[in-house]
Amino acid sequence: MELRRYWSVLKRRWWLLLVPAVVVLAVELITYQPPPPVYNAGMRFLVAQQPGEEARTADEQRYYNWLSSEYIVNGLSDWVSGGEFATAVSQELARSGVNVPAQAIQGALATDNARSMLLVSLTYGDTPTLAAMMDAAITVLTEQNASALPQLGGETAVLVQLDPVFVNQIPAGIRSQLDLPLRVAIALAAGFGLALLAEYLDPTVRERREVEALGLPVLGEIPKK
Repeated sequence: MELRRYWSVLKRRWWLLLVPAVVVLAVELITYQPPPPVYNAGMRFLVAQQPGEEARTADEQRYYNWLSSEYIVNGLSDWVSGGEFATAVSQELARSGVNVPAQAIQGALATDNARSMLLVSLTYGDTPTLAAMMDAAITVLTEQNASALPQLGGETAVLVQLDPVFVNQIPAGIRSQLDLPLRVAIALAAGFGLALLAEYLDPTVRERREVEALGLPVLGEIPKK
C-alpha cells in the first residue's frame, strides 16, 4: 500500500485512530495519582582497626591498619546486603516501637565500599520511619558487627561515622514522566492498526484503481466537489 493510500485511509477513518488514544487518556486522567514521594538517607563510615603484633614499625602499623580496614569494609558490605543485617535492624526498630519488616529493610538498603570507607544508603517513602531505620542501622552496624567478622575473634570493628544523617527527597524518575505519553503512543499505534483492519474488511469500492484491479471497465467517474 502506497503512502497516499495510507493517508487516505487515515483521513477516512481518523476516528478509529483516535478512539483508543482518547479512551486511554481519559482513563489515565480519571485514575491518575501522583507518584508517592520517596526519600533517601546515606551515611559514610571509616573503619579503623588496630594492627596485629607483627607490625613492628610505624610504617608497618599504618600498612596493616589500612589493609585490615579494607578487608573489614568488604565483609561489612556483604553483611549489610544480607538478610541477617536487615533482621537485626528490624528487631532494633521494634525496640523503639517502629515495625518495619526485615524484607522491606533489605529492599531499601544499598551499600558500597571504597578502600576503607563503607557507604550505606536507605530509601523509603516516609521520612520519620526512614530516620528511625537509619538510626537502627547505625546502631546495629557499630555495635553488632562482631558476628559478621569472625576473623576478628569476637572483637567489634571500630566504625567512625563521617556524616550526620540527612534525609533527601528523590525526584520522580523519567519513567514516571514518560508513562502517559508512552501509553498514548501505543494506543495511537493500536488505532492505526484498527483503521487498517477496518479498511481491509470493508467491501466498499471507493477508487478507480480498485475497480480496475477487479478487471472491470470504468464507464464513468463522478468527480468530488
